[in-house]
Amino acid sequence: MRSLKIYLIIGTILLIIYLVAKVNQPKAVDWTETLSSKDKIPYGTYILANRLNDIFPGARISTYRQPVYNVIAEDSIKQASYLIICPGVDFSQPDYSQLIKYLKEGNDVFISAEYFGKLFEKKLSIETKTFYNLVSKRQQVRYLSPNLEAHKPLSIDKDVATSYFSKFDTLHAVVLSENADHKANFIKYVFGKGNLYLCANPKLFSNYSLLKPDGALYAATALSFIKGTRQIILDEYYTQGDRGDDTPMRLFLSIPTLQWAYYIALFSLLVFVLYEIKRRQRIIPVIEPLSNATLDFVTVVGHVYYEQRDNADIAQKKILYLLTWLRDEHQIKTAIAHEKFKEKITNKLGLEPMFANELVNYLKYITVQEKVNDRELIELNKLIEKFYKQAR
Repeated sequence: MRSLKIYLIIGTILLIIYLVAKVNQPKAVDWTETLSSKDKIPYGTYILANRLNDIFPGARISTYRQPVYNVIAEDSIKQASYLIICPGVDFSQPDYSQLIKYLKEGNDVFISAEYFGKLFEKKLSIETKTFYNLVSKRQQVRYLSPNLEAHKPLSIDKDVATSYFSKFDTLHAVVLSENADHKANFIKYVFGKGNLYLCANPKLFSNYSLLKPDGALYAATALSFIKGTRQIILDEYYTQGDRGDDTPMRLFLSIPTLQWAYYIALFSLLVFVLYEIKRRQRIIPVIEPLSNATLDFVTVVGHVYYEQRDNADIAQKKILYLLTWLRDEHQIKTAIAHEKFKEKITNKLGLEPMFANELVNYLKYITVQEKVNDRELIELNKLIEKFYKQAR
């Protein structure tokens, strides 16, 4: 009994030392593309959300986390411009119909996303594609109007401006800016008295891009096309989800200090329970189970990978296994950098286009990374598991 107390005390001290070291260790940069106004990571939009009044002085900035239909159907939303910046959107028919009505009444809508959904693609005759320049580290974009300061080519990091409109209605759409290959990345449609602005590069409005002079100039110029109004609606539904998802426990655990306090309390409770069980329970003979050689082998291999902590190697092997499965089971050529790869897995396996786009982009992103953190590895695993569920 005395030896058990000593072990518990030593274990508790070691845990506290570990937690202190964990809290104070430098945090790795999180390159996840959330485009959330709450996130200060490189691909969040915290800076944009807090500096919108620099572009729209005097306007009231209102944030909503509801579907488009629910927001603009309100009578209070009049003479307001609607702003959506997110990785991808997928409007329902009621959303789209209400949006067009809202535009025709004289309001402007600005949407920046890499994927606009099947309904938008059908109604507006648009398609987006993504390219990766493995040679140059920069990508040039420029506005076509000679009256704009940003008419000169602006140098942007290549990972920020990788998408463009491969198809759009040339009779009704006006091209506002293009990349170095003369591919449109920012277009405008006119509906009645209102304007619909579509930008294929949402990361141009991220924290990372806005901290660069050319990135900030591009974003400010793009948003300046929106007419001056008394109110700007900042849509957060496509980056943070419905407000109803914010349960009290989720909000509690979102604060790091409270999160650690919660885990320490759970650990302390567990130690107490184990101690009490050990103190009161009479000795029970241990019956050794039959050994499972296969399970032992898998366990050993798992421990080896865990000890090495080579996330990049694990990620590459998972991608290699996925591509091998596609070749062997479905005879799909697995050149993920090729544009037809995304179309093939979408059409042949019945994947959702938005998810296929997200999966392929993430595979491309992980493939070129020398280091992969735990969060990126977990996200890759979730996407691959979801892929298998849809494909099978």
